[in-house]
Amino acid sequence: MARPHVVVVPYPGSGNINPALQVAKLLHRHGAYVTFVNTEHNHRLLRVTEGAGAVRGREGFCFETIPDGLSKADRGKQDYSTGLAASITATCAAPFRALVARLDGGGEPGVPRVTCVLATMLMSFALDVAREMGVPAVAFWTGSAASLMADMRLRDLRERGYLPLKDESYLTNGYLETTVIDWIPGMPPMSLGSFSSFLRTADPDDFCLHLIEAEANSCAKAGALILNTFDALEADVLAARRAEYPRIYTIGPLGSLLRRGAAAAEDSTDGSSGLSLWKQDAGCLARLDTQEPRSVVYANLGSNTVLSTEQLAEFARGLAASGHDLVRCGGGGGSLAALPPVFAAEAAAGRCRVTAWCPQEEVHLTCEAWGVGVRLDAEVRREQVAERVREVMASEEMRRKAARWKAEAAAAAGPGGSSYENLLAMVRSLSSSSDSSQA
Repeated sequence: MARPHVVVVPYPGSGNINPALQVAKLLHRHGAYVTFVNTEHNHRLLRVTEGAGAVRGREGFCFETIPDGLSKADRGKQDYSTGLAASITATCAAPFRALVARLDGGGEPGVPRVTCVLATMLMSFALDVAREMGVPAVAFWTGSAASLMADMRLRDLRERGYLPLKDESYLTNGYLETTVIDWIPGMPPMSLGSFSSFLRTADPDDFCLHLIEAEANSCAKAGALILNTFDALEADVLAARRAEYPRIYTIGPLGSLLRRGAAAAEDSTDGSSGLSLWKQDAGCLARLDTQEPRSVVYANLGSNTVLSTEQLAEFARGLAASGHDLVRCGGGGGSLAALPPVFAAEAAAGRCRVTAWCPQEEVHLTCEAWGVGVRLDAEVRREQVAERVREVMASEEMRRKAARWKAEAAAAAGPGGSSYENLLAMVRSLSSSSDSSQA
């Protein structure tokens, strides 16, 4: 049987890199040769934050790079995230095509012919390149199945007149909260404001709105689709999606699958959490170990969230007023200097730790859709932040639901579980494609 060679190319953000790396490790564990493609910029960052050994690779698993098309000056701009997405879309196809051609040329000893390109969301150029070169392609949507279904309907929302917004007043006049969308297959009725934040625009030519719409629908270009979810968690929306596109592999939670397999193989390195573009502060976890169970609030604003000075101040003061110990995390910048004085006082008293970035695989997150979270208004107010934090920390119902989903996730990732079996089916499909291409 010929060894499959999967070229994995994630969008250059932590929310895509690490899930893609987890999929890559799972495929490698099951016999595939894997080439993992970072941008040159991120590869340099990872050598600093993780050490050169983290991107050196191992037998049957190598790292390659392509340029992202941005200059040093571009990276300092306020709209860096939008600029990166635009540059990726416009410039990355040619260097990626050259890379796949080199890998597929058979000139490197021990490197099998490329049999699959696996691209995450926002990297549809790679699906186009694969199709041009006659290489099977798999799309990987790193968000939920519900987010994919919603984003795939952005075109329908435009055609039905919901988007773009008529003018800026629609952001605050209640339109987003009172307009209910109840016609998306597999999805419960939901307000327009519950959709992607990218739709909050009155500009008909908004780049991000058109990008998300195009990228979500580009999944149909691929021969198969991977989702980091499990069947019991999103049963209705998955049934609706499979009715339109049957070749879907739900293999989440990826971290659970990876750690379970690493434990079975007695390989401590293969179950590692991934790669971080920022220096991680493991000390925050040591601090958590000294606290009472269920007593600490973990506040993570993500790596791309942009808050105004006023919003950040309200958020911080609300957290401090909740009366609970805190761990506050934010992408790349964990300095107390950016926060109100009340946070410095909380830190000095030992009730708060501010960190640049935490080891993400060691932290539990919540989601309102499954009854384990609450919503904050877009206009951040300290009183509401404090109230919502106290509500969550005191809710036994949310704890019961979280425990239920934890058990469901563990079952899905275990032998005989839906995600475990879907992973094996995907590996068999890749092996079959490899044999066909080598024939």
